[in-house]
Amino acid sequence: MNSTAVTENYILSGNKTYCNYCPGYCCYSLEGSTLLLDSDDINRLARHFRISDGQTRNLYIKENNTFKTRPDGSCIFLSNDKMCSRCTIHQARPRQCREFPYHSPCPYLEREDLLQQIQPRVEQALSAGKNNS
Repeated sequence: MNSTAVTENYILSGNKTYCNYCPGYCCYSLEGSTLLLDSDDINRLARHFRISDGQTRNLYIKENNTFKTRPDGSCIFLSNDKMCSRCTIHQARPRQCREFPYHSPCPYLEREDLLQQIQPRVEQALSAGKNNS
């Protein structure tokens, strides 16, 4: 295959490497979206913080097995003081976060309606983080 064919077929939103430079669009919950944590996810997070699974549940998890969120809907583990690589628990992140966008193009880059909902939240959080530095 020649390099022209590769370039023509390249779609940024289909490249998982893009996630390394993303401001964390998928780390903001939208109506109808759910991050479900299983026991392995909770245990991985507990080991990361060197606390028990029960302590992890009490500190970070809502009753429906998802992370607590901030008022803007963002994950409590999302850093607001940098533009990319914002996940503060990246090494211990849940399976669902590891696998997103599930071998599909990133929906936040493919769907303008999603991006319009999330981008203002991202900008506000980063602006607030910058002002708190």
